[in-house]
Amino acid sequence: MSKVKVVSDKEPKFKKKQTLGMKILTILFIVISVFYVMPVIIVLVNSFKTKGGIAMNLFALPNSETFHGFQNYIKGMTFGNYPFWESAIWSLFITIFGVAIILVCTSMAAWYIQRSNTIFCKIVYFFCIFSMVVPFQMVMFTLSDTANKLKLTTPWGILLVYLGFGAGLAIFMFSGFVKSIPIEIEEAADVDGAGPIRTFFSVVLPIMKPTFISVAILETMWIWNDYLLPYLVLDGKLYKTIPIHMQYLNGSYGQTDHGAIMALVVLSILPIVIFYFACQKYIIEGVVSGAVKG
Repeated sequence: MSKVKVVSDKEPKFKKKQTLGMKILTILFIVISVFYVMPVIIVLVNSFKTKGGIAMNLFALPNSETFHGFQNYIKGMTFGNYPFWESAIWSLFITIFGVAIILVCTSMAAWYIQRSNTIFCKIVYFFCIFSMVVPFQMVMFTLSDTANKLKLTTPWGILLVYLGFGAGLAIFMFSGFVKSIPIEIEEAADVDGAGPIRTFFSVVLPIMKPTFISVAILETMWIWNDYLLPYLVLDGKLYKTIPIHMQYLNGSYGQTDHGAIMALVVLSILPIVIFYFACQKYIIEGVVSGAVKG
């Protein structure tokens, strides 16, 4: 009986310490979150301020003198001879089809690599992993020249470039998840008369949903916000993405309309933030399934 009393006396203290620790962690995470969100808030606030108001005090809220309304948004969307909506359409086109091609091709490739288990597949997998550690600056100049020679300077051609650069991470995550799928499920589908293509799309792909969505989120955020690759590959006179469009708001002699740029930054991050929050519940599950299990 005495032992039972000792345990019962210590249990509330343990719970009290655990609760105190959780409160400290909660406060710490709130502080960290504020530091992460603060730049976004600063950009949003300054997108409604005049150019002089931004230069005077970047962190001040707009007042009667510095409030500029939606003029920055209007100027950013109508600046120059290339309208903003065209840049938005090209960014949307490249992002949607680029992510779709990466998801379909890399998921099938990862499944084939893990199930074939040949020397050739192991070599291909090694090169995919190796591509993740190669700095982009090492290949950017040769990439631009090669893209011009292969006529990949269009929104359709750059999709192949994105497939090449995005395949490494996607195959790594998909391969790790495929290892956790029982092969008996695929063998049962084969007994029922399903071919490889039908087995993949009807059996394997639904099981890969968490990793599939996680890769989609990561690739979407990368392609939508990418500036350097479209700038090097695309024909800038005919096609511009949103990041490239914002660059043209930088005038000569250091004259930059920060208000218009911040307005376009808000417009550019709004779709990706909505997409991320709509799918965020899958990202941790997919990353853990694709990386840790592998």
